[in-house]
Amino acid sequence: MSRLIPIACLAVLGTAGGQALAQDQAAPAGAPAQEVQDSAAKAPAADAKPEAAQRRRPPVRAQKPATTEGDAKDTQQVVVSGSRDIDVRRASTAAKMIFGREELDRNGDSNIGEVLKRLPGVTMGGAPGRGGGGVRMRGLGNGYTQMLVNGERPPPGFSLESIPPDQVERIEIMRGPVAEHSTQAIAGTINVVLREGYTQKDKQIRVADNIEQGRHGANVSATIPGKAGNLTWMLNIAAMQNRQHNESDSRDIDALDDGTVQREQLIHVDGNGKSRGVHLSPRLSYKFDNGDTLNFQPFIVANRNDSITDSYVDQTIGLVPPEFAFQHAVSHSSGNMARGFGNWVHKMDGGAKLDVKFSGGVNHNESEGVRQNYDAAERLNRVYNDTDTIRHRSFSTGGKYSRPLGQGHNFAAGWDAEAAHLSQVHVAEGDNNPLYDESGANLTADTRRVALFAQDEWDITSQWSTYFGLRWEGIRTTSNSVAREVKNTSSVFSPVLHTVYRIPGHDKDQVRASLTQSYKAPALNDMIAAPSFSSDNRATRPDRSGNPNLKPELAKGIDLAYEHYLTRSGILSASAFVRDIDNLMRRQTTLQQTSIGPRWVSTPTNIGHARTSGIELEAKFQLAEFFPNGPNVDVRSNYSHFWSKVDGIPGPDNRLDQQAKQTANVGADYRMKGLPLTLGANLNWTPVTVIRSAVQELDTTGMKRQLDAYGLWRFGPNTQLRVSGNNLFARKYETARVVDTNGMLQAIDTLARTYTSVRVQLELKI
Repeated sequence: MSRLIPIACLAVLGTAGGQALAQDQAAPAGAPAQEVQDSAAKAPAADAKPEAAQRRRPPVRAQKPATTEGDAKDTQQVVVSGSRDIDVRRASTAAKMIFGREELDRNGDSNIGEVLKRLPGVTMGGAPGRGGGGVRMRGLGNGYTQMLVNGERPPPGFSLESIPPDQVERIEIMRGPVAEHSTQAIAGTINVVLREGYTQKDKQIRVADNIEQGRHGANVSATIPGKAGNLTWMLNIAAMQNRQHNESDSRDIDALDDGTVQREQLIHVDGNGKSRGVHLSPRLSYKFDNGDTLNFQPFIVANRNDSITDSYVDQTIGLVPPEFAFQHAVSHSSGNMARGFGNWVHKMDGGAKLDVKFSGGVNHNESEGVRQNYDAAERLNRVYNDTDTIRHRSFSTGGKYSRPLGQGHNFAAGWDAEAAHLSQVHVAEGDNNPLYDESGANLTADTRRVALFAQDEWDITSQWSTYFGLRWEGIRTTSNSVAREVKNTSSVFSPVLHTVYRIPGHDKDQVRASLTQSYKAPALNDMIAAPSFSSDNRATRPDRSGNPNLKPELAKGIDLAYEHYLTRSGILSASAFVRDIDNLMRRQTTLQQTSIGPRWVSTPTNIGHARTSGIELEAKFQLAEFFPNGPNVDVRSNYSHFWSKVDGIPGPDNRLDQQAKQTANVGADYRMKGLPLTLGANLNWTPVTVIRSAVQELDTTGMKRQLDAYGLWRFGPNTQLRVSGNNLFARKYETARVVDTNGMLQAIDTLARTYTSVRVQLELKI
C-alpha cells in the first residue's frame, strides 16, 4: 500500500500536467497560528514506532548512506532529514499546510500574490503579474476563501496580495474549517503570518530591482533582531517602488439573434502607473518572571499610487455615437493602515494555559480622478471628477483556555468579539454637477461579531487521532446610505470533525477525513439597497444594487485524504472534497425602471442549491528518493480538478462563479555540485474557464500559463545574489462576457497584454 500512492500521484501528475504540472512545496501545516510551535513538538518520527510518545517526536534520524565494501570501515556519514513544516503537517489532526521562509524566498517574488499562485489548489484572479482578482482556493471566487493576517481579517480596501514576502514568516493553509477560527471558509482558509521574533543573531538586508519593459522598481528591506533582558524584538521594514504599463483591446458589440450586428466598438486602453509603499512590522516579546509572555506586533502600511490612462473608441457600426472617442484620465490614490496584534499567554497548574488576544487599528484610503472626454473632432465634451474616501476602524479581542485531559488529550474553549465602523464617501461630478443624487456609494456601516467555540483533540490510540469542535458565530450589520437604513442579522452554528488514522505497519502512510459545516456571509456592499451607477449603463456594464434580505450561504462538507511521507522531508498525497451549498448567492442582471429612467441593474439574491467537488494531488520530493544516483534535484508539484453544478441554471457550464476546472504547478530546484549555484523554475497553468452565471449570462476567462525561473549564487555564508524571471513566456490574457437581453446579444471581449519581469536581489547578513 505504501507504494500505491507514489505511483498514482506520479502517474496522474505526469499525464494531467502535460501542459503544466504541479505544485508548490508541500511544506505546510494548518494548525491555528498560535499553536504552530506547540504542534511542532508533537511531530511524528520518520520511522516512528507505534507508541504515541514515539509518534509525536520530531522526525530527525541518522541514516547510514550506501557504501562500498571498501568504504565500510570509514567514518559513517550522518544524514539529517526532516522539515519542521512537514512535521507540523503530519502531526496535526486537521488537514493543514505551512509554507515557510524557504518557499517565500525561493523565487524572489515582489509580492505575496506571486507566492500564493504556486500553492496547492490556489488560483489568482486577474491578469498574470497584475493581481487584483482575489485569491481563490479550490477555484472558488471571492468570499469563499477566508483570508487572514495573523489570524485576523484585514480591513476593507487592504490588498493582501500587496504584502511583500520579506514581511511574512509563513503562510498557513487550512482546507477545512476549525472551531478556533471563523468558519466563513467554505473553500478553506489562508492565514498570512507576519515575521515573528524567533531567535536570530544576524541582521538581514535585501536590496532588489524589479525590471519590466525597461522600467525599474526598487525594493529595500531589513530585518533587525535584538534582546535586552526579558525583552526580545525584531524590526521588519520594507520600502518599495514599482512602475507598470498596461495595455488592452476590447470589442464591444450588440447583435440580433440572427447575428446581425447593430453596434460595434473597438476600444484601446493604454496606461502607465507608479506605486510607492512602506511596510513596517516590528515585533516585541516580553517574558515575565512567572513564565507569562506578552507579545505585541504593530503593522503599519503607507501606499501611494498614480496613474495616467488613455482610452480610444472606434465605433465601426451604429448610429448613436459613443460617449467619447478619446478619454484622458488621471488618478491619484493613497492608503494608510496602522494596526496592532497582541496576545498574553498565562501558564497555569496542570499544563493549563490562557491565551488572550487583542487587536485594533485604523485604515484610511483616499482617491481622486479626473476624466476628460473628447469627441471625434478632438473637442472637449465633458469632464468627470471622482473622489472617494474610506475610513475603517475596528477592535477585536479573543481568548482561548486550554488544558490537557490526559496523555494525548487536549481540550480548549474560547471566544472572539469584534466591533468595526466603516465610513465611505463617494462624489461623482460631471462638469461640476452631481451625477447621481441617489447613489448608494455614500454610507456608514457598523458590524458586530461575537463567537464562542470549544474543541477537543484526542489521540484515541497510537494510530488514531480525532478533533471535534463546535463554533457559534453571530454577525449584526447596520448601515445607513442615501436611500435607507439596512439591518442584517445572522448566526451560524458549525460542528467540525477531523480525524487522522496512521496505518499500522505502514508508518509513513496516513488517512484523513473531515465532516464540516461552514458558511459565506453576505458582503457589506451586497446588502446596501441603493445602487452604484455605471456611467455607460449596459447589460455588460450594469448598475450594482444590494439586497438587505440576503441570507448567508451554508455548506456541509466532506474531505478525504491519503498521505505518504518520504524519508527526505517529502510528501505524496491525494485528497478529495465535496461541498453541498444552500442559499447560494448569485448576481442577476435585469432591466429596471428607476427614478432616472430604465437602467440595467445587477442585484444579488439567494437562488437555491449548488454542489462542488474536486480532487487534489500533491508531490514534493528529492529525486534521490527514487533514483539514488540521480542529480541533486528537488521536485515540487500539484494538480487539482474541480466540478460544480448550480441548480436552477441550465447547463452546460452552470458552475459556481469564477471556478476554474483545473489548475496545476510543476517546479524543480537543482543544487549544482562544485558550484555555489542553485537553479529553479515553476510552471503554473489554469485552462480556459467558461461559467454560465445566470440563465442569460455567460462569462469566459482565458488560459493562464505562467513560467517563472530563478538562479541563486552564494558568495559566502552571509552574501548571496538571486536573479529571477516572472511570466517568462508572457501572453495576452482574455476575458469575455455575453448577455442575452431578449432578442439582443450584448457582448464584450477583452485582450490584455501581460509582461515579463526580471528581479535582481542582493541578500546580506551582517
